[in-house]
Amino acid sequence: MDSTLTAIILGIVEGLTEFLPVSSTGHLILATELLGYDADAWAVFNIAIQPGAILAVVVLYWRTFWDAFIGLFRWDPQAVAFTRNLLVAFFPAVLLGLAFGDQIEALLESAEVVAWALLLGGIAILLVERHANPSESGGVAAMSLRQSAGVGLVQCLAMIPGVSRSGATILGAMALGVDRKTAAEFSFFLALPTLTGATVLQLYRHQDQLDGGMMGLIGIGFVVSFVVALAVIKAFVAYVSRHGFAPFGWYRIVIGAAAIAWLALR
Repeated sequence: MDSTLTAIILGIVEGLTEFLPVSSTGHLILATELLGYDADAWAVFNIAIQPGAILAVVVLYWRTFWDAFIGLFRWDPQAVAFTRNLLVAFFPAVLLGLAFGDQIEALLESAEVVAWALLLGGIAILLVERHANPSESGGVAAMSLRQSAGVGLVQCLAMIPGVSRSGATILGAMALGVDRKTAAEFSFFLALPTLTGATVLQLYRHQDQLDGGMMGLIGIGFVVSFVVALAVIKAFVAYVSRHGFAPFGWYRIVIGAAAIAWLALR
């Protein structure tokens, strides 16, 4: 398949799945397996296009970030609490990523891990949706330190490909009593430091693969993932506020089961 078309397809997959509780990394790995791409050649690409989806969050929620930035200079309690909660939730991933980066990266080569994580994660979504009792939280700034730290610890599970960073953080927040809309938005905001840090670290480790041809393909994937993520984020928040996350749970179960069967038979 033409490299440009490959970059477009993977950019669409990234933009569609980065902020849904279905695992963008897992889908990119399965897409690589299903379409017969060279997984090693495209691994750095999959990492490098994540900032495109991150930029979509910045564009859509620029007012929230600007208000928090300005509020910090005034030591506004809302801005301080907003920033504190993001940093507290981000910290566990930093420690784990630095301590076990090589082991985590090795998991990215396993489509079987992705398939089982998708299946089990789908079951987890259905269980949390059924048993969690979230209440109106008053927004990200109103979340407690306990809730923020708990979300940060749960986010570490997403270092296993197929678990889904957004799924882990959203469900973790709901299990701790945070309402669906706030849980989803906290997951989006937390993506900025988490994915930016992970992307910078991985690109530094694989800088030898960033030749001119790959940089051009990364640019294409970046733009495509940005445009697609712009459309997905707002629609996702509106949808889950009304319908919840159960449909994503069933989707994960179906895709995970199908992937397990396909990998066993190939």
